[in-house]
Amino acid sequence: MMGVGKSTIGKILAKKLDYNFIDVDKVIESKEGCSINLIFKNKSENYFRKIENDITLSELKKVNSVISLGGGAFLNNAIRRNAKKLSTSFWLDVPIGQLISRLRKNRKRPLLFNQNLAETAKKIYLERKKIYNEADYRIKCNSLKSSEIVRKILYLYEKSGN
Repeated sequence: MMGVGKSTIGKILAKKLDYNFIDVDKVIESKEGCSINLIFKNKSENYFRKIENDITLSELKKVNSVISLGGGAFLNNAIRRNAKKLSTSFWLDVPIGQLISRLRKNRKRPLLFNQNLAETAKKIYLERKKIYNEADYRIKCNSLKSSEIVRKILYLYEKSGN
């Protein structure tokens, strides 16, 4: 889900594992030469999802990498299937109240523009929750510090035989 800290946690985790860190949203912005907001605005969400699909499927093939998927990427069947086949997936689950508080600080989320933020975030979260639950592991972040979340992920990742 947007705003849960995927990039922050991913960077720390990659450093601890001595892996590459890949933020798919940043790769998309780099390849497109503009922000995701502008892609949504100027080219459409469908265009963005097509590029997200292609780039994510390519990035998932890379080894020794921690990959931060975009918040909607795991909803895509091909991405979800490949993520589950090629990697160990983690859902960083943040309580909705905490998530809304974080999202209020960041106005770079195209799905939240011109909308009631709390209502829209709750709706998106509830729609996505069932699919996010298909991740290999769910980390209930609640009020955990980044270091505690990373520790939990490392434990589960190593326990899974990787």
